[in-house]
Amino acid sequence: MKLHELSPVPGSTHVAKRKGRGAGSGNGKTAGKGHKGQNARSGGGVRPGFEGGQMPLSRRIPKRGFINNFATKYAIVNVSDLNDKFEDGAVVDTKAIIDAGLVKKAYDGIKVLGNGEVTKNLTIKAAAFSKSAIDKIEKAGGKTEVI
Repeated sequence: MKLHELSPVPGSTHVAKRKGRGAGSGNGKTAGKGHKGQNARSGGGVRPGFEGGQMPLSRRIPKRGFINNFATKYAIVNVSDLNDKFEDGAVVDTKAIIDAGLVKKAYDGIKVLGNGEVTKNLTIKAAAFSKSAIDKIEKAGGKTEVI
């Protein structure tokens, strides 16, 4: 099969309704927009959530809690995951962790947590480590490095 031989599956595409085309289409003259008014104009209509001047739902509902937009968000990896994915003596950094598929996005950095066991001698470079992770990595003969 070649690129020019590809076609959509039958029934997956529809012919667009041609508005404002008189005779037989049923969408002639005002093209389904009625007579005059804001919604009949080009660029007409109201923004999403507008309720005709009534206080919109998004503003009527009480707001609660606090969201800290400045908090540091870490991508989390457990030592057991590192033990499974990397060979003995490997240097593990952010790029290696992403390439191994352990995290999709690094956010503000990667934090290594101490869930599970580590038996391999790994040199791990990450933004943060939990105390248990540091203990387990060093007990296995590895090194931790905060970047």
